[in-house]
This record gives sequence, C-alpha cells and structure tokens, in this order.
Amino acid sequence: MTRIDRRTLFASSAGLAALTLSACGAGGTSADGPTEEGGVTTITIGASPKPHAEILQYVQDNLAADAGLELSITPYTDYQIPNQALNDGEIDANFYQTPNFLEQQVEEKGYEFHAFEGVHIEPMGLYSESLSSLDDIADGAEVAVANDPANTGRGLALFESAGLITLTEGVDIVSATPADIAENPKNLRFTTLEAAQIPRSLGDFAVGAVNGNYALEAGLNPKEEALFLEPGEDSPYANLVVVREADKDNEALVKLDELLHSEEVKQFILDTYTDGSVIPAF
Repeated sequence: MTRIDRRTLFASSAGLAALTLSACGAGGTSADGPTEEGGVTTITIGASPKPHAEILQYVQDNLAADAGLELSITPYTDYQIPNQALNDGEIDANFYQTPNFLEQQVEEKGYEFHAFEGVHIEPMGLYSESLSSLDDIADGAEVAVANDPANTGRGLALFESAGLITLTEGVDIVSATPADIAENPKNLRFTTLEAAQIPRSLGDFAVGAVNGNYALEAGLNPKEEALFLEPGEDSPYANLVVVREADKDNEALVKLDELLHSEEVKQFILDTYTDGSVIPAF
C-alpha cells in the first residue's frame, strides 16, 4: 500500500471523496441489492446508533417517501460487523466508517466496495476523567488508543497534533502503531483496546482518544470536555455511505446518498449536534 505522510493526511479530504476501493480475492455476494415493490424501494442499511442511525432516521421520516425510498436501519455498535454484513449481502449499504478505516478493511479482507462522498465529520478527541489540561499529564502516564489499525494510527496522530509525541517521519497513519513513535518526552505508555470501550474506561487511563460516535454515545461534550480535538475543517475523516462495488450505480442507493447531501440534512446536523460532535462535510 502507498505510504501516506501524516501531514498530507490531515491536509485535505478532497482526494478521498467518492472513492472506489477494491481488491482481488473478495468472496463476493449473491445479494440482489435494494428491493422495489409498489413503486417503493427498500434499502437495508447498517449504521452506528449515533449519529449515523439518527441521521438516517431523519431521512426516513422527512425525505425518503417523496424519493420513493423506505429505509430499514440496522444498528451496529461494532466496527467490524457492518462491512462483513455488507459483503455477505445481509445489508445493502452501511454508514459508519471513515476513508482510512475503509482502506484498511479493504486491504486486510479483500472487500469489493464503493464509497460515496463524505456526509459528516465526527472529530476524535482526547478525554480524561482526572485531568483538566494536557499540561498536567504525568511522566509515564498510561493512555489509550483504539486497537483497530486505522483508529490506532488516527489516535496516535491526534496525540502528535497535541504535542505529546512525534511519530516517525513518513509513517503510514493507516497502519501506524506505538512502535512508530520516534519521540515521547513524557514517556507515555500506550494501551490499545476496542474503540467502544475507551469512553467507558477513561477512569483507568490518564487520557484516552475517543472516536466521535462513541463520545456521543457516552454523553461526552466535545466542545466542553475534550482536552484536544481534531479540527473539523478539511478533515480526511468524513463518514461515508458504502455499498458493494456491483451496486455503485444502483438508482436507489445513489438517491439515498443525494438525500444525505441535501440542505435539509445539513441543517438537521447543525441543529441537532450543537456541541461540535458532528459537523457537515459538504
């Protein structure tokens, strides 16, 4: 895989929009995609409960009928299952992941997927139950980042942006690990664990890097509680609707993505997530 300089990764998301990712060796699926009956097409879509399923529910309640769509929303709290379910034909699409996570999944598991343009950004933040400032972090403190490769690297990049560590020059953020830390003046001890567990385990660590959707589910307020927060502008981590490569031109799925990029959805995001936890990406 092409190595990505971390500064380039944070610079712009333009090159990551509307990407198609595929790999040899994917198992494929016999699923027929969305089903139409009586002029209404039903799309079964997997999503994280917050905010993805909430955004989809807004579309279902306010926009889908006029577009001839019916959304059947399946919530997932795990980061691995939705892609497997999509690949196996259990769902028609999913809405929960970022380009870097998708890239890692495609490379690792050989999925043949297509991603539409980013819908929203959930800034990752550094949170603590014991500290009020990163300046107070003790030498040798234990800190947490997610254990899936894409979010491990994203978390490490966040610690670097906060000035706590320096990563090896040219390291690929998608696959970076604590072994890629070049400078660690505070001698921080990095522990990796499942992303969903980090907000529930903040009491066990000095600081934890928490994904935006899990911060939402844990009731954390990014504007008020994050000690350091990813910038939302030009973020490369916009969340995407993903479908099977064979379905990328499906009329109903294309229409759903259009609805998710509507002015109505943008306003819903702005009105609903006033704490900075969710930011429109369009």
